[in-house]
Amino acid sequence: MKAIVLREPGGPSVLKMTDVPTPKVKPGWSLIQVKGFGINRSEIFTRNGWSPTVKLPRILGIEGVGVIAETTDEARLPIGQKVATIMGEMGRNFDGSYAEYMLIPNEQIFAVETQLSWAEFAAIPETYWTAYGSLLNLKLADNDSLLIRGGTSGVGLAAMKLAKAMRTRITVIGTTRRPEKKTEMLANGFDDIILEQAGHVQAGSRQFDKVLELVGSLTLQDSLTLVAKNGILCVTGSLGGVWSSKDFDPMGFVTAGTYLTSFSSSDVTEQTFNDMLQVIEQHHIDVTPTKTFDLAHTADVQAFLDSSDSFGKVVVLP
Repeated sequence: MKAIVLREPGGPSVLKMTDVPTPKVKPGWSLIQVKGFGINRSEIFTRNGWSPTVKLPRILGIEGVGVIAETTDEARLPIGQKVATIMGEMGRNFDGSYAEYMLIPNEQIFAVETQLSWAEFAAIPETYWTAYGSLLNLKLADNDSLLIRGGTSGVGLAAMKLAKAMRTRITVIGTTRRPEKKTEMLANGFDDIILEQAGHVQAGSRQFDKVLELVGSLTLQDSLTLVAKNGILCVTGSLGGVWSSKDFDPMGFVTAGTYLTSFSSSDVTEQTFNDMLQVIEQHHIDVTPTKTFDLAHTADVQAFLDSSDSFGKVVVLP
């Protein structure tokens, strides 16, 4: 089969398409024919050499959608069944989705029924699940004001769309470091845009009922100042590339009466994944990816996401 193999850290050009043996099915695992996968920041971190636990060579890819090609669970995962898979150390401890086929443990393969195109479906798993789970942790209410820090990211856009579907009277504000992206963000559905400068949101004295922190530890302390009384901040991901906050003092930074939580997309089941998919389809949420590429141009996808022009979710369709 064709696959993108990372053999050494570096820029996007180190991602090479090559021929490798198609994985052989083993007990408790099934083979998926990959129909599409999204590209994620964590995979870019790994390509850069920032994931020391990942041993090379490795086929990256922490998410993917497709159909069952060979199965060891005929009852739940019959051949031809549409499926999705995310996390569970795929693309890290074992080979992931940057390929024509992937061998995945049955417990992290989710059977689904959907009429979405492969491009639309491929844009969902990691991005929309991360957004959906984060919003559940934020306990959204009608008339809430929700600030999404990192609003131009795939998860940021997904969270905005899901929040508006789940709570129709909610107000969603997005942040960006680039003024030229304000028009595009408003056109995609944000109610307001606030600029960031040098790691600070230029919000004046404004505070928000709920804050979704997607930049991560780099801006967490600044984001905590934006949470209103009885509000909640959920820290999800690390777009800023910083994994921990130096000298973080919870007593000093978490104001009395406000709440800090977090979300990891590894906390997922087949039922909760399908609950999220039902919200998307029932509310006709537009999940069309910003761009699509073929497998041979996977390196170009990562280069695009590394650029200042990136916006939203980008997928590969093998």
